[in-house]
Amino acid sequence: MRSETIELDTGSRDTVVDITAQCATFVGSESDGLLHVFVEHATAGIAIIETGAGSDDDLLTALGDLLPADDRWTHAHGSRGHGRSHVMPALVPPYASVPVLGGRLSLGTWQSICLVDLNVDNRRRTVRLSFLPG
Repeated sequence: MRSETIELDTGSRDTVVDITAQCATFVGSESDGLLHVFVEHATAGIAIIETGAGSDDDLLTALGDLLPADDRWTHAHGSRGHGRSHVMPALVPPYASVPVLGGRLSLGTWQSICLVDLNVDNRRRTVRLSFLPG
């Protein structure tokens, strides 16, 4: 297995960051296998969704509806609503696996690999990419 990390700055608001290009670069010219993507944080997730046509904004809206940034959360340190960030990985898991066939990510036409981050208190994220040859 080959593995490395990428570092991302997610900014100061809820965000979806497309990391498909970094994943494709990591896979490089490998033949067949499995790419595993894992965000090494308790408050972020990995989603495979369409981006650029509004779905990424729709995801953030849906998460905002399900997990409002208010004072209801028992886990209450940090900014207002911080506890929701610790619940989010139950809905958007911290990992995804993508088949690699013939040296290419086997994604659908509109699918992208994205980091989802609602935690405005921690802007620096580490994502581990691991390739397991087939």
